[in-house]
This record gives sequence, structure tokens and C-alpha cells, in this order.
Amino acid sequence: MSTGGDAVTGGAERFEVPVDGGDLAVWRWHGDGPVVLAAHGITASHRAWAGVAAEVADELTVVAPDLRGRGDSSGVIGATGMDRHARDLAAVLDHIGATEAVVAGHSMGGWVAVAFANLFPRRTRGVVLIDGGPSLSEPLDADADVDAVLGQVIGPALDRLRRRFASRAEYRAFWHEHPAFRDGGVDHDLLDAYADHDLRGPEGTMGSKVAVDAVRGDARETLTSHAVHAALGRLQVPAVLLVAERGMLDDETPLYPRDRVAALHTARGPLEVIRVPDTNHYTIAMGRTGALAVAHHLRRFARREGT
Repeated sequence: MSTGGDAVTGGAERFEVPVDGGDLAVWRWHGDGPVVLAAHGITASHRAWAGVAAEVADELTVVAPDLRGRGDSSGVIGATGMDRHARDLAAVLDHIGATEAVVAGHSMGGWVAVAFANLFPRRTRGVVLIDGGPSLSEPLDADADVDAVLGQVIGPALDRLRRRFASRAEYRAFWHEHPAFRDGGVDHDLLDAYADHDLRGPEGTMGSKVAVDAVRGDARETLTSHAVHAALGRLQVPAVLLVAERGMLDDETPLYPRDRVAALHTARGPLEVIRVPDTNHYTIAMGRTGALAVAHHLRRFARREGT
């Protein structure tokens, strides 16, 4: 099934792709150049890519699904995990008749992008990781209290999934007042569209579409799996990591401190790491400064200039 685009997302076309457990909702911003396959963060949606898509309009074709358990794909049932998401992305490529793509991943989407590149290296033109993908600590024990760790890492995001909102306006206000967006830098219409897409339910008891169990399942794997933690080191395709200089709540502590990323390697050698100034974990993908930086590297890998 395919539907026309809308003005807020730059005319993106919506369609559905059959995957194990249901139909994945996908959006495509048409361009004349190579395909960019974009994976969003753990509680986000395809709308996180609208700003980036606008920066590469007419040059690249950006294709971004709502990952299973999120957005309009929240009803896709079955196991989650990085390989599962990566195989869903491969199904999207098959559906649109593309043999390869530049693969981009923001936050948890970075781990998905790495998984895709390891599973399908011949279909990967290059990997652009955006404040996500590398693991900076040893895996937790399999019996660790993942919910407690999640609370420390993405506690405010989890709280949002449990909250109920009286109206669409209240949910929009929540996002505009979020510390990551309070100082601007993100187009208001794009942020409103991001909020609207995530919301469902009747007035008075509206809530996020994101399935909490999907978040827990993906988080458990990224926190405990030795294979996931070692995945970046197996990467055999060109890759770059763009890191924000500030954290998830626009705090001074970034997710990827400078000294922790200096020694990151792939199978090709040292990982190229670029710090993007004036960005936090959200705005490095959704803000204008971040979108310009991401767009630059998407074009670079599309031209096969990654080294």
C-alpha cells in the first residue's frame, strides 16, 4: 500500500513492507541520487529524519521506516533486536528494488546500521553513525536489571512512554519544552509533526505509540549481547561516527566523550570520528546544524568518497 506525501515531511511517500510479524510502515523522500536507508532511535520514528531529508532533497532518496514496535509499525509483532531490525531494512530495500544503500543510524539506529552492514556488506555503500552504534563499556551480565540501567540512560524517554496527555497541544508543548529543544535549532513545524506522529488514543488519555516491550527487548540486547558489542569491530565497509558535543538533555556530558571514542576501530582500521559543535543527542539529527553535517557525509558516501 502506498499513499501520497505531506507538506511537513517534504512530500514523503508512505508505503508498507511485509516483514515477519506484520507490515512495516516506511516513508520515502524521492531524489535523483542513491538510496539512503535511515534507522531512528529507540523511542523515535521516521520523522526524526525529516530535516536531513530536506537537506539532501533532489540529490539522494531517503527511505526511513518506523522500526518495529514504533510509530505506525508498533503493531508488528515478534522478536526485536538489531539483526531483526536489519533484516527488516533489507526487506525495505528489496521492496523498492534497490540493490544497495548508504545506511544511516541515529542513537539505537546506529547499532541497527552496523548490524545491517555486517549482515549485508555488499548492499552497504557506507555507514553514517549519528551519536550511536559503538559500545563504550563491557556487556552487562545476562541477569542484570536492564530496567534499572535503562532508567539511568533514557529515564526521561521511558517516563514519556508511560505518561498520558490531555490533547495534541499538550504533547506538542511537552516536546517544545524538552531541554534538548528548548533553545531552538529545530523547525517548529517539524517538531510538531514529530509529536503528532507519535501520539494516539482518545482526547484526555493520549499516549505514545511506542511499545515499551520493544524498547526493553532492544535495550537488553544492546546492553548485554557480546556479539552486539563486538559488531563495530567487524565492520568491513567505510564508516564515520558523528558525535554530539552535549547529552540527551542538552547537558554538558555527551554520550560519546572525546577520550572514549579515540580508540574505536573497525575491521578497516581506526573509525573516523567527527564531533559536531552546537548539537545535543537529539539535535545532531533533527536540528539544522546537525542535519547539515549528516547530509554532508551522506553525500560523501553516496559518491563513494568514504575512506
